Amino acid sequence: MVYVITQPCCNDASCVTVCPVNCIHPTPDEPEFATAEMLYIDPDGCIDCAACVDECPVDAIFLDEELSGNQERYIQINADYFTDHDASGGLVAPAKKRALPGDKELHVAIVGAGPAAFYAAEELLKHSVIHVDMFDRLPTPYGLVRAGVAPDHPATKGVEKTFAKVAAKKSFEYFLNVEVGKHVDHDQLKSRYGAVIYAHGASTDKHLGIDGEDLPGSVPATDFVAWYNGHPDHADDDFDLSADRAVVVGNGNVALDVARILLDAPDRLGRTDIADHALEKLRTSNIAEVVLLGRRGVAQAAYTNAEFLAMGDIPGVDVIVDPEELTLDQATRDALEDGTLDSTIAAKIRIAREFSQREPTAGNKRVVFRYLLSPVAIEGSADGGVESVRCVRNDFVNAPDDSADHAGNSPRPPSSRIAITPTTEEFGVPAGLVMRAIGYTGQPLDGLPFDGGQGVVPNSVGRVLASTGGEPLPGVYVTGWIKRGATGGIGMNRLCGQETAKSVITDFAEGRLPEPAESRDGVADLVAGRGAGRINGAGWKNIDRVERSAGVEVGRRRVKLVTIKELEAAALD
Repeated sequence: MVYVITQPCCNDASCVTVCPVNCIHPTPDEPEFATAEMLYIDPDGCIDCAACVDECPVDAIFLDEELSGNQERYIQINADYFTDHDASGGLVAPAKKRALPGDKELHVAIVGAGPAAFYAAEELLKHSVIHVDMFDRLPTPYGLVRAGVAPDHPATKGVEKTFAKVAAKKSFEYFLNVEVGKHVDHDQLKSRYGAVIYAHGASTDKHLGIDGEDLPGSVPATDFVAWYNGHPDHADDDFDLSADRAVVVGNGNVALDVARILLDAPDRLGRTDIADHALEKLRTSNIAEVVLLGRRGVAQAAYTNAEFLAMGDIPGVDVIVDPEELTLDQATRDALEDGTLDSTIAAKIRIAREFSQREPTAGNKRVVFRYLLSPVAIEGSADGGVESVRCVRNDFVNAPDDSADHAGNSPRPPSSRIAITPTTEEFGVPAGLVMRAIGYTGQPLDGLPFDGGQGVVPNSVGRVLASTGGEPLPGVYVTGWIKRGATGGIGMNRLCGQETAKSVITDFAEGRLPEPAESRDGVADLVAGRGAGRINGAGWKNIDRVERSAGVEVGRRRVKLVTIKELEAAALD
């Protein structure tokens, strides 16, 4: 028997560190880790010790004989990875813990309470002389784990257990419901903390830049995701779901999340922690078809194979793929034919081809995957709303292959060297709702430099730079999406948070951090004086208890409170 990693995998890599035989890959020390869709267990190396099972925060690892039905596919997915990836690399010896000054303490402020923030805090708090205060403008922590992960993916939210362990440490304090820039500014934090780490993410959607994008019924997927997840900023939003077809521009995991929520049965969603207002609205939805538009080919699709496979498992929903649109660029086609194509991309193509052969069921809803199409305009109806999306068909442009080898043992992914160009073929796709799901970008924060082109704070290994390529600003750091851009999930955020924390630790050890001019002991009074209703760790525990208790009563994980007023009241219980 061997263990197999399945869909909920969060790439946290905690399983890697406990594996005694180095059979889980890619490890954080391997280049492939940065782009891996998930982690994989080598069936030839696994010794059935179960160490990884106990460590996995999202319950994604099972014995092969325990898998049944659709989960059995992951036995082959795990094995396929090792057909073109070396299982002997990675896992360099861990660095010895840095010796820190024993006669002084370091107080660190972390702005943001998402995964990168918590992983940075976890690394810092390995040292007894370091203390962390974590700020977030919302009354609740966990960032996109709470407000971004789809409610029908409860296992992924298991990483909250890791974050709760960090917050339980005596040298950690919450300053929730405190907005940096309003209740306390950058200079006030700098004067009270030896280091300030900004981890406020990249929560603004990217725009298509086409005519009709601002029509009623054309909305960012980021707002829809926040709405159905109960984000207080979007509790009062409303979405017109009266049309029978929606178009989602993009084919990453967020696009698939949106499609699932629009099409899945409300009774099934009602067993999750989806916001009550969203569930009520979805019960009256007329949407029976969601069309996903990808501007490149199936081999370059941004969604992960696990999420793609899961689309075929939704009861009452057919996956529609036109085999004529499964065109491959020349490089991918050649690699597929000669057996050198990366196994992850090969699986993506295989799954799409399997979907294209399925016969639709009369009366089912439909999710339609379209490839090599770009929207050029959103066209309005007589009443001013969205009526259709004007699309252009694309074709491949093969750029020179500048690398025959990627990370030493596998070809560079085709997406890194394949461009597309529009053809002369245009047509309309009727739709009453259009959502753009083409990515997130960061926004500037007062007091910090900002690279508007990249949507990030300029930095070097997490140290904030005065300008792109400039000198570091002593004691100021970034981590997460605001540091590197809106790419990568929990696994990359763990590495990112650890990297920034190690920069802070190094600078502290080498005496490069400025001495605070004031004590951090007065921060609670400072923010209260500027109108913040600060929620501390006890307050968050109260909110968590109230939501979970309400969930138990109706057979759900939790029933979310979705307004600031409700959350503040629950914090006082």
